[in-house]
Amino acid sequence: MTRGDNRPKPNDISPLAGFELPAFMVRPAVMACRLFNTALDEIFYDVPTLRAELRALDTEMAAHGEKLPSRIIEFGALSDPEGSLLLLDAATPPYVHRYTDVEAYLASPHPQTRAVTVATITGVGSSALGSAALGWNISKALAVPVLAIVPGYGVADVVAQALGGWFGFGLHDYLGTSSMAQNALANVAPASAAIGRRLSASVPGAKTIHNAPVFRYGSGASDVLHALMSERSTPFKLVVGHSKGALQIGNALRSLDPDRTQGLRVVTLGCPIAKDAPGALYHQYLGLFDALGQLNMWGHWPDHWPPTWHSTNPQFPPAMEAGSLAKESPP
Repeated sequence: MTRGDNRPKPNDISPLAGFELPAFMVRPAVMACRLFNTALDEIFYDVPTLRAELRALDTEMAAHGEKLPSRIIEFGALSDPEGSLLLLDAATPPYVHRYTDVEAYLASPHPQTRAVTVATITGVGSSALGSAALGWNISKALAVPVLAIVPGYGVADVVAQALGGWFGFGLHDYLGTSSMAQNALANVAPASAAIGRRLSASVPGAKTIHNAPVFRYGSGASDVLHALMSERSTPFKLVVGHSKGALQIGNALRSLDPDRTQGLRVVTLGCPIAKDAPGALYHQYLGLFDALGQLNMWGHWPDHWPPTWHSTNPQFPPAMEAGSLAKESPP
């Protein structure tokens, strides 16, 4: 099937597709779950600071007569189940650039898309708001642009979360539960399986079943990061993952060519992972009071035990200072 021809071919149609619920009935339910996770992002990420600073910057831009961009703090972005790439630069207007297609991002003529060398991934079902808040903290601390990968949120994620994805994401990662759910849905209900998967479906060489994208490296965010690290001419120098985002980074790095991970700094917050990427330098932080992170250690011990819990939001102390921890992790 050629790029841009999204019409299902006869062999792409599941024999059970006629029994699945219409997408217009499923999508609102997935959006509601995404909105619930957006509310949780207010606890785990420094969303209040992001909101306040973007509003202040927008006021300043408006005073200079500049056109204001569409912001991630708007309701549509908060409930949108589709993933995206957010290029954040806390020092340069318009501060946030949003991309919804990996191939389009890789082919972008804008030099900042190629120059960025820091990427972040947040935890279970995080919205654009939570992803941006983590990336914003890192951008401010390091004074560099950051590419925040917003995980798509589909029906398979609803299933995994209902089975305890928030409280046992290490187990789900080990068993490949999310991938199995995605594959099963693609066979039984491909239209539903495609919801929340637009970004991962846009990676070069994306795998599909009955025209529905399925994961190659354990999750949509892992597939996206793997593609970016494989295809970009400028390698990433630092990747930061919080909570399940750390596991997604680990999955993405595992099958990369060694030259793509040589000298890469990997910072994990609240979920230590296996140090198995050739030549990578790991700096792993797990809070002394982080019961959720400790539940998902799976034998991987952190390098540091800061006196914190799972949150990176300073309004809920003792929180991890994501920007400071990324900055103090030496190359």
